[in-house]
Amino acid sequence: MTLQPVTTAHGRQPIPVVLNGRALEPNRRIPLNVDWVEKVRVNTSAVERRAATQVARRTVKKENQAAWLLRAITCIDLTTLSGDDSVDRVKRLCAKARNPLQPHLVKGLGIEDLHITTGAVCVYHSFVETAVKALEGSGIPVAAVSAGFPAGLSPLAERVAEIHRSVEAGASEIDIVITRAHVFNGDWQALYDEIAAFKEACGTAHMKAILGTGDLMTLRNVARASWVAMMAGADFIKTSTGKEAVNATLPVSLTMVRCIRDYAERTGMSVGFKPAGGIRTAKQSLDWLALMKEELGRPWLEPSLFRIGASGMLGDIERQLEHFVTGRYSATYRHPVA
Repeated sequence: MTLQPVTTAHGRQPIPVVLNGRALEPNRRIPLNVDWVEKVRVNTSAVERRAATQVARRTVKKENQAAWLLRAITCIDLTTLSGDDSVDRVKRLCAKARNPLQPHLVKGLGIEDLHITTGAVCVYHSFVETAVKALEGSGIPVAAVSAGFPAGLSPLAERVAEIHRSVEAGASEIDIVITRAHVFNGDWQALYDEIAAFKEACGTAHMKAILGTGDLMTLRNVARASWVAMMAGADFIKTSTGKEAVNATLPVSLTMVRCIRDYAERTGMSVGFKPAGGIRTAKQSLDWLALMKEELGRPWLEPSLFRIGASGMLGDIERQLEHFVTGRYSATYRHPVA
């Protein structure tokens, strides 16, 4: 089979970011426009109907499915955020990020020249140096969860200092978490100032703003928080910490993706998107990829603008590719992640 080369977050030149014929620039902080935020409306019923159609359609098959699953691998933020994380676990995770597919699958797919890796490795601050050392020479970025993850309730100065420490340790991406109370209170200036302070602390590191959508109650709150985060300079907006009772869902994702589209049309700037939490199967990865393609277009199938926060999902993708190559499904234990 012949598959097209993929563009990784750390490798080849990314394709131009164009939406509706307009070339977009990377996002940068702009002044808070409260009118934009307060005029946001979301038709929840319409969003839920549209999201329901996403999983009801016939999916891609055979060679096309294999190609899409390879694309999904390049967009994974391979993650471990458990209380029992250890240096050895992080090292194993990094080894899997470097070589996400077993050699016989790479050979069977004929993709030796693509050098496929995951989009990033995401860890707690304590393991940033371990991950950076384990990934040395691979070009795979290390993302650190920060800013009082997962609750975001520690003092602001401590959260900013935590970001500085992670960047100094070598993290090139920082996943921050917002104070949800600012959204509930409609205190958009406080939310903007908080995210802007985090962005300033990140320096040249890319910042993903975690909204904690499972805690935000309504899609309107999700949309308004998305707008504030983008105006404050977020490079990505991200659904969840993975620790909420409800994490990434298609209705929430559709709402955020359409905010990205509207923001791009209004400002001429692009923002990435990262669903995280509860995404475990290869089929789910195809649902989210299709959503990005249909709502935002081809540039948002690149790891520079789309990531999936997951760990177990990679094992299922590997099983599906094994079936494509051999015609047989293998046992889950044959595809360990960490």
